[in-house]
Amino acid sequence: MPFTYFISDLHLSADRDDINQCLFTFLSEQAPQADALYVLGDLFEVWIGDDDQNSFTLSIAKAFNALGQSGVPIYFIHGNRDFLIRQRFAKQAGFKILPEQVVIDLYGDPTLIMHGDELCTKDTEYQAFRKKARSWWWPRIMLSLPLSTRRKLANKGRATSKQKQSALSAEIMDVTSEEVITYMQKFAVKKLIHGHTHRPAIHPLEINGQPAQRIVLGDWYDQGSILKVSAAAIELKQQKFS
Repeated sequence: MPFTYFISDLHLSADRDDINQCLFTFLSEQAPQADALYVLGDLFEVWIGDDDQNSFTLSIAKAFNALGQSGVPIYFIHGNRDFLIRQRFAKQAGFKILPEQVVIDLYGDPTLIMHGDELCTKDTEYQAFRKKARSWWWPRIMLSLPLSTRRKLANKGRATSKQKQSALSAEIMDVTSEEVITYMQKFAVKKLIHGHTHRPAIHPLEINGQPAQRIVLGDWYDQGSILKVSAAAIELKQQKFS
């Protein structure tokens, strides 16, 4: 039966070869059988610009490109870690960049897909940063800086973010239920797929008296987290690191 894969929050980095190898195995062995692959953000732990060409990023691009060349379309939505990915890397990786929120026809079922950070409205400080980071001017300023400067800023930003996250409650870092309903009503869907919160689950909902679903993808810190969707089933799978 035809099926589609969804992944997010891989947080790839040069110093986590276990995650990278798990991805390579998935792309070469499982993904070629799919109708399509959707990457819903935070593919990388940090992305400072498409001009940061190195053996690590090129190896990731090569692996995705091989899948695309095999005939499987690959779609990408920006996350909060990799919103500076542009067309140069997308072309190298062979995937198409989608809008931040988009409705796809998933085997006859209109489905809203997104990274999911826009749903966490209780984290007001982050939402203020997100608005700036997604503006037209801030990315241009950042990408005009030397690579070395961007790297220092990214490292400092990650350290600050980890400190802040440790002080935030689980409730603040999770989605706001009302925001979920608002987005699903806005896009007139009964199914939502997103990542970002690192809490893989299938949540039953009710919208206007009708049954609905919110499907959350998991992260890849300890194992590969993969969503497989067909016309008959939804399966959240785990792929162990070798």
